[in-house]
Amino acid sequence: MARTAALKGRLASAGGQVSGWPWWVQVSGLYVAARLASAWIFMAAALHQGVNPWFPARPDYWSFINIWDARWYGEALQNGYPDVLPTDVSGAVQENAWAFYPLFPTLGRVLAGVTGMHPAVALTLIASVCGLGAALVVYGLFRLKATHGTALWGTLFFSTFPVSAVLQVPYAESLNLLLLAGALLLVVQRRYLSAMPVVVLMCLSRPTGVPFAAMAGLLLLYRLWQRRAERRRGEGTGEGHRTLHAAPAPGSAAPAPGSAAPSSGAELWSLAGLTAVSGIGALLWPAIAWAITGDLQAYTKTETVWRGHDLVPFRPWFDTGVMLFGPTLGVLAPFVFVALFALLMMSRPVAALGTELRLWCSCYLGYLLVFLHPQTSTFRMLLPLFPLALSAALVSRSRAYRGTVVLMFLLLQIVWIVWLWAWAPLPGGGDYPP
Repeated sequence: MARTAALKGRLASAGGQVSGWPWWVQVSGLYVAARLASAWIFMAAALHQGVNPWFPARPDYWSFINIWDARWYGEALQNGYPDVLPTDVSGAVQENAWAFYPLFPTLGRVLAGVTGMHPAVALTLIASVCGLGAALVVYGLFRLKATHGTALWGTLFFSTFPVSAVLQVPYAESLNLLLLAGALLLVVQRRYLSAMPVVVLMCLSRPTGVPFAAMAGLLLLYRLWQRRAERRRGEGTGEGHRTLHAAPAPGSAAPAPGSAAPSSGAELWSLAGLTAVSGIGALLWPAIAWAITGDLQAYTKTETVWRGHDLVPFRPWFDTGVMLFGPTLGVLAPFVFVALFALLMMSRPVAALGTELRLWCSCYLGYLLVFLHPQTSTFRMLLPLFPLALSAALVSRSRAYRGTVVLMFLLLQIVWIVWLWAWAPLPGGGDYPP
């Protein structure tokens, strides 16, 4: 009993010391620890990796993380993008680098050129640094909505999410999340003009421009409605636009700047500009592909090669539903999924995210429903829904609950890496992509 009490005392003392560290040190320490845990899982899985298309069995860590789409980013870095879309004898477009957005390989090319390091090392370093940066910005965004402790737990959930291991491999996810989190942070703060260059870069990192433009457009309509309603109330009471704010309770989250105040005319024009910039940014990469190849559908043709069929909005979800649940339940499954997500968006923990983040999550899921072909890569594509990590932390302040979530996420990381990242041939050839 005495030893147990002494151990608890030492742990409490250590916890007190850590809580006194600057927030960025705490976030960085938790994120690095999460990435080390993922690295250990990668290395353990590599020991069981058999014959594969890229390297000998039982590869080292660095070889093991440089597979799948990492090879395509390396191709774009070293050889650029083809002027003519590659086709087979029947004229069907084949897999090529146009499906992979240019900002990540361009940064890798610059870093490799300046330092002389191997391209794969440059891409891995950029991904790792951007992942850490994303965690810091995510904490800053969460801190606008919650206390330090809850924001820290939400960031830890983000850092240990079952597919978070992708943040340390040469994929563009970490760069995109850094830019997305930064853009959302600026939007919540109503710094719309500052968000514009960030959004343009985000649109050149991964295809998140369309849902962001939809979010900005809907937010503009909401702000216009809000301003009109405020004017009507002011006319009815004779009080104009005066808005009262209650002082926050001690230890509570700082309110987001201007979160309850009506939008000014300048703010609305800035938000309209952000909406336009987001829409243009969303079309920028397909337009570049068109300009270089001369094919208006160069990007979409390339993107759909991995699907095996043309893009038909919504249909893949019903096809997958039928495949999984049969002809009757399968048709109903997408509607049930949407209904459950709508209930989630109306729940109290998600409502605490505020208008902007709830709109983002809704628009991004809507984008996935319209354009995504659901498959094993879908798990990775859920990362932009990272604001829901804060909602998960807001469900309960219990350390047992929060610790259990982290533990389950780490266990599911093992499942994701062993099942999807490690390559194993399917009976019909190929493998499930991560």
